[in-house]
Amino acid sequence: MQNFWKSFFLTNRFFAGLGLLVALMIVGQYYQPVFIMAQISFTLFVFLFITDTILIYHKGSNKKILGSRNLPERFSNGDTNKVQLFISNKFNFPVRVSVIDELPFQFQKRDFMEEFSLNPSQEKNFYYQVKPVTRGEYLFGAMNINICSPLKLIKRRYIFSQDAMVKVYPSFVEMKKFELLAISNRLTEVGIKKIRKIGHQMEFDQIRDYITGDDYRTINWKATARKGHLMVNQYQDEKSQQVFNLIDMSRSMKMPFEGMTLLDYAINTSLVISNIAMLKHDKAGLFTFSNSIHSMLPASRNGRHMQSIMEVLYNQKTQFPESNLELLYAQVRRKIPHRSLLVLYTNFESISSARKQIAYLQALAKTHLLVVVFFKNTEVNKITDQRATSIEDIYVKTIAEKFVYDKKLIVRELNQHGIQTILTTPGELTVNTINKYLEIKSRGIL
Repeated sequence: MQNFWKSFFLTNRFFAGLGLLVALMIVGQYYQPVFIMAQISFTLFVFLFITDTILIYHKGSNKKILGSRNLPERFSNGDTNKVQLFISNKFNFPVRVSVIDELPFQFQKRDFMEEFSLNPSQEKNFYYQVKPVTRGEYLFGAMNINICSPLKLIKRRYIFSQDAMVKVYPSFVEMKKFELLAISNRLTEVGIKKIRKIGHQMEFDQIRDYITGDDYRTINWKATARKGHLMVNQYQDEKSQQVFNLIDMSRSMKMPFEGMTLLDYAINTSLVISNIAMLKHDKAGLFTFSNSIHSMLPASRNGRHMQSIMEVLYNQKTQFPESNLELLYAQVRRKIPHRSLLVLYTNFESISSARKQIAYLQALAKTHLLVVVFFKNTEVNKITDQRATSIEDIYVKTIAEKFVYDKKLIVRELNQHGIQTILTTPGELTVNTINKYLEIKSRGIL
């Protein structure tokens, strides 16, 4: 009986009919024919109500409506993901169905509903799309299916308790898109520059005596002049190089852009760069840090390494303390003994904040090739593009231009200390970072 009352609801048609009966009863107090009509209508109304209840709640009706939700094993952050629902009507009459799916709280959506009609023995599959903008674990609640018979006086709720958790990983959709473009040599379609390879496809090994049949282009003329006979450069297959993504998770990376934080953009890009590096036969590694080291993955390119990277990154959160680059430098020096490409994702909003960290960045750049990635403030850039129409606008625009100028100063100062930089908008981060990586590979400066 308790389950009956939990699933039993009265519809708007019921209350409309009841209101009409009350009106007839009131009028019938003054006109006898109307009162008789009201009595007949009430009897008919009670009969229809009981009939409707029996139709929906008769024995065996618990299995007359079937429903299920089909979720993917994981969601891709910042991309649209499909959720499939299945509904089946086993009643021998058509029903009106409304489906309310309990979405995870992260979507902040409480009015999700789908309504449609199902004929006897009819099944319906349909999809809806969700777009997560935060990594982590998303918990789906129950799927509620409300049905009405053709009489539509009462509504019955079926609950399919399918509590399910889905992990939201960094954007593997974007990763696979760039992977397919890289494999098919179509990266230029998304803004990746085609950079000509400079020099040999091999690494220098040693200088040796010329042997008949050696490529004359490998002759080392300086060594030949010293020795008095022909000497050639010998090359070996280019060795696999290490690429480490260093991701700052301090409060500076919490700034939002189109629903996602700078940390989310950095994590998505680090996933793409790691995959591209492994396709180029390099090894990919990872550090995440704020005032402490949160995670570290050594460089590798085995088959399951990308999954390991995603498992580490999917639940990383921004922290409120400032980043500790001194600690990062100490860990990198201890954990990465060989020269590697370090791509540091951080954010500087002022020249003074950058100068505080330059000593540690220089120390990293002495033994590794360091690329510092930080972000343009798109909101500030919008202000600088606006036309000033008042004194207040002039003040605001002047301050905004000062922030933009500071970013350019940071780039210049880092470059003067031998540190490569990428200053980019969040939306162009992936393309600009891939371009820098391919440029470094083509120039052979790693």
